[in-house]
Amino acid sequence: RFYIPWLRKMKAGQEIKEIGPSWHMAKTGTPTMGGFIFIFAAAVVCLTVGFSSMRNGDYAHIFILLFALVFGAIGFLDDYIKVVLKRSLGLTVIQKLVLQGVVALLFCYYYMVRISDECEMLVPFTGGIRDGIYLTMPKWLFFIFIYIIMIGTVNGVNLTDGLDGLASSVTLLIVVFFSIAALKSGSSLVLSGGCVAGALMGFLLFNVYPAKVFMGDTGSLALGGFVAAMAVELKMPLYIAIVGIIYLAEVLSVILQVVYFKLSGGKRLFRMAPLHHHFEQCGWRETTVVALFSIVTTVMCIAAILD
Repeated sequence: RFYIPWLRKMKAGQEIKEIGPSWHMAKTGTPTMGGFIFIFAAAVVCLTVGFSSMRNGDYAHIFILLFALVFGAIGFLDDYIKVVLKRSLGLTVIQKLVLQGVVALLFCYYYMVRISDECEMLVPFTGGIRDGIYLTMPKWLFFIFIYIIMIGTVNGVNLTDGLDGLASSVTLLIVVFFSIAALKSGSSLVLSGGCVAGALMGFLLFNVYPAKVFMGDTGSLALGGFVAAMAVELKMPLYIAIVGIIYLAEVLSVILQVVYFKLSGGKRLFRMAPLHHHFEQCGWRETTVVALFSIVTTVMCIAAILD
């Protein structure tokens, strides 16, 4: 009620790139940086409700929220440069990757110090959190693995954020899944997971088609960092490839498009990448693509929950 009008007053409107679908140009000027409001809401509630857990020495929910906020700060800087300073390119790809890499390294280092020698993760569909098989690996290899998971997930959410309500609806389902997993394991992460899920529900009211506000990189990078950190903390990073199959598909579509374009001398594997734009170019409505991707995510989350 107050934040969106303020964004309009600040002229923090989204600039739609010409390389995207032509019909997206109608979205030019829609307020962006909306991710700040649900991050702020989730942080306030999490710190308030979860304070008693902190006094008991359990601060895992604060730990992952902190790194989500730092990733969100990178996105906020990018959005600020683009929409406030009117530099359409924002941060360069290299600058983004370097900043993300530094934060991911800090996360990996701090996590490895906290867990001591317990470098293990749950293997999907082997019996669940209590009875499942846990894969153990050397500390150095585990460090590299969770670093890749962190960077991949953050950029996967960022690429998924290309249609009204797509990234927010898909990520909401994934956060709910990991919150259920946290509840089963008795982890305090159910607090931060519940806060982020609740904040996303509120945000979706304004982000569904036709969107009144976009989350921007502020929101997408924060959500990516949160999902990755939550999965690692629960020793379930392998589950991201299952419940986050849309993230994976979006990233792979971009990689395959670039590689195929170079190897084939200018031919395209998809009509447009990321994947959601390919479906649009095939004649699918934006709302249909969002519904399909949400249904796929729901099915994968249910399959993982029933493990």
